[in-house]
Amino acid sequence: MTSSILALAAVALKGDGNFLVNELGHATFWVMIALFLFLGGAAYFGVFKKVLAMLDDRATAIGKELEDAKALKEEAQTLLASYQRKRKEAEEEAQEIIAQATREAKNLAKEAASALDEQIERRTAMAEQKIASAETQALNEVRGIAADVAVAAAGKVIAEQVKGAKADELISKGIDELKSKLH
Repeated sequence: MTSSILALAAVALKGDGNFLVNELGHATFWVMIALFLFLGGAAYFGVFKKVLAMLDDRATAIGKELEDAKALKEEAQTLLASYQRKRKEAEEEAQEIIAQATREAKNLAKEAASALDEQIERRTAMAEQKIASAETQALNEVRGIAADVAVAAAGKVIAEQVKGAKADELISKGIDELKSKLH
């Protein structure tokens, strides 16, 4: 404010002495006076301090918002890194699960193939055993029939050659012995 008054005084002293006549009649002079009065009144009532305080408060608020935004950005980057790490871990786990499933499938296929081979071998052995049993049974039946035929033939031959009670006794004894030996 004092500098304004000094500037006005310097303008007044500079002139040709007709300051009041020359300058008081101009509108520019009165606008300047009104401006100085306004600024002086504003300074007297503390308007500049209030404006500066408001600007400082606004700057502080903006700084706080910037800090909050920076903190949020850092938090978002941390979350992003965390989710990317979790995604990578999940992908690795999925790959491991797939690899494990593949190994298990191969093992199951091998086990199924060996089980099938074992089953085929067992069935083949059972079939061979049944065939051998059937051969043995057939051979025993053929022997039985052959023995019966031999006994009948021997009985006829002996009956024709030996007569009487002695013949009957020999025939029955021979038939019994032959049956016991063949069976």
